[in-house]
Amino acid sequence: MNERNFKLSIIIPVYNSEKTIGFLVEKLVEILKEYNFEIVLINDCGCDKTHEICLQKFKTYPEFVRYFKLSRNFGEHNAVIAGLNQAVGDYAIIIDDDFQNPPEEVPRIIEYMLENKFDVLYTYYEEKKHSWFRNIGSMFNDRIATFLLKKPKDLYLSSFKCINRFLIEEIIKYRGPYPYIDGLILRITRNIGRILVCHRDRAVGKSSYNLTKLVSLWINMFVNFSVIPLRISVFIGSGLTIFGFLMILYFLLELFILKPQSNWPPGWASLIVCVITFSGAQLLSLGLIGEYLGKLFLTDNGTPQFVIRERYEKVNQNEDIHTI
Repeated sequence: MNERNFKLSIIIPVYNSEKTIGFLVEKLVEILKEYNFEIVLINDCGCDKTHEICLQKFKTYPEFVRYFKLSRNFGEHNAVIAGLNQAVGDYAIIIDDDFQNPPEEVPRIIEYMLENKFDVLYTYYEEKKHSWFRNIGSMFNDRIATFLLKKPKDLYLSSFKCINRFLIEEIIKYRGPYPYIDGLILRITRNIGRILVCHRDRAVGKSSYNLTKLVSLWINMFVNFSVIPLRISVFIGSGLTIFGFLMILYFLLELFILKPQSNWPPGWASLIVCVITFSGAQLLSLGLIGEYLGKLFLTDNGTPQFVIRERYEKVNQNEDIHTI
């Protein structure tokens, strides 16, 4: 295969991957040697020796590797959007740092992307090698995305995907501090493709996605990319108002017709039911509105998506290191 007249960016969000990232970079350099490509490493500020290894790979492959270290841990989606802001390729492939996404699939993905001229090409798997907890979380995320973001039902929102320059330019226009990459993609385009790839067990360790991170991701999806939760709160309020009206009718019926013989103080049951039901609904609605207002405040307050502390890249045949 001859070198093509396009440039390919491989974006890798890196977090606590000292045992895998070096081998992954070496494998990608070997596989993509016939392409015009760059590897963009975004270190999301873990606590192991990932920085030293990424820096070593930059020094080993300065013509291919560009390395950026964030000032703190911003999260996977923020790291990806940081990589998209730095990528110069006509196409970008986003790949995880744990070898569950086989680097051998990258050439097949870019070829399929070129043949069909998609804006984005998502991968999917016959069998996912995630833990049961992660699979349940992914299933829930898929259902919610279908409902809130109007995602096609047969589309799996994999982190392993390829996007073109048009979509890159549109995504990086987003300035909110809590990006959700798939939400941005789905509100920009419906020119979406799918390709079946292999999925492997993690090479080492276990996923850093815990319940807190998954809930945070779902809240970002709810609040940043849809007003449907607010509409649901309206329906809940309307339903409870109707329920309250029916309770009034029931209590009047009980008082004047059924003549209850209960030992409870008069009005106790109805008071407790009303207080618990309506207080719960009010707190739910207020909490939801608070999430929206909080996100708006943080966005308006200039909370950054990411901050690059150190960048390592070759410029004009010389190593150029900037510290921010």
